[in-house]
Amino acid sequence: MREPREVRRQRILAVVESRGTARLSDLAADLEVSVITVRRDVEDLAREGRLRRGHGVARSVGPVERSTAPAEPVASGEAVALMVPERHTYLYETMHGARGALSEAGMRVALHIAPQVEGAERPLVERVLAEGVRGLLIAPRWRTAAEEEADYAWLAASGVPTVVMERRPRAGSALHAMDSVCTDHWFGIHLAVDHLVQLGHRRIVLAARDDSPTARALRAAFAEIAASRAEIEDWTVVLSARDAGPGRAREPLDLAALLRERRATAAVLHGDVDALMLVSQLIDGGVRVPQDCSVVAYDDVVAALGSTPLTAVSPPKHEVGRVAAQLLLRRFAEAQASGAGHPQRVELLPELKVRGSASHPAIV
Repeated sequence: MREPREVRRQRILAVVESRGTARLSDLAADLEVSVITVRRDVEDLAREGRLRRGHGVARSVGPVERSTAPAEPVASGEAVALMVPERHTYLYETMHGARGALSEAGMRVALHIAPQVEGAERPLVERVLAEGVRGLLIAPRWRTAAEEEADYAWLAASGVPTVVMERRPRAGSALHAMDSVCTDHWFGIHLAVDHLVQLGHRRIVLAARDDSPTARALRAAFAEIAASRAEIEDWTVVLSARDAGPGRAREPLDLAALLRERRATAAVLHGDVDALMLVSQLIDGGVRVPQDCSVVAYDDVVAALGSTPLTAVSPPKHEVGRVAAQLLLRRFAEAQASGAGHPQRVELLPELKVRGSASHPAIV
């Protein structure tokens, strides 16, 4: 399934806004489309005034952030390394929140984008630590639980104040006592399921990815919550698409067939791009949204851009980054005062954005 044009355009905007300036060739590689396709999208976005075009580049139209730091160059030891995975629009919003809070405090931000390969973060972290950064904000990709476990020990031994963003390390692990700021994804799934149950749905499907800690948390939360709701007659958890690794096409889910098989009237879909593509697949298969199947998306990065705007659980992405940066700044202040604060595991609550993709089930 091809990615909807509006979704692709929104991803272009997110990347350009996060970087300030982006080469068209880099955008094409990030989005896995041709440079011609990216050029057309950028031209359209420029005509709409949403970004600016240059020779082979796209530039943000947003105001230039002015740091309160001194005009002279800042020493490397005053920099904070900010690390997020490439091609991850969700975490780009988290990055914006962190960068804004650090800039306001006069800190120089050294942004690092980790490529989509196993173990990519460790060499990058080791390099920035060798450069003498003062602290680290990191959102590891952690495609599998095994990758996550493999990173615990070395990340816990970073030697500088570190805050893990939008990740909740396993209880009892080496990172359990490290500062972290994360969305309460259990509560997010509760919001989605409760909304559908209140509308009268009794047979619900969760289709989630298999390549991130968030996806694993959502699957576990849905199973627990659905099993505990006496109103729900049938539920199941499936993969929205099986990830085959970088550079390989994912095996798509036939959601329409699954809904018919389970006689389900509602679906919770993670994340937004998969949700929009699966909704398009449903429509192609003769399943109307929301008349035949109600849909709630999880992420709310581009859920509102569908031909049917999707009701969505919206994690506080920007706020996660801002709170993580503030926690790191607090650690710096405590170190200067020769104090040591207690590690914190902060959870922020998401909210439900009700749009047009969920309604009462049709009477059979």
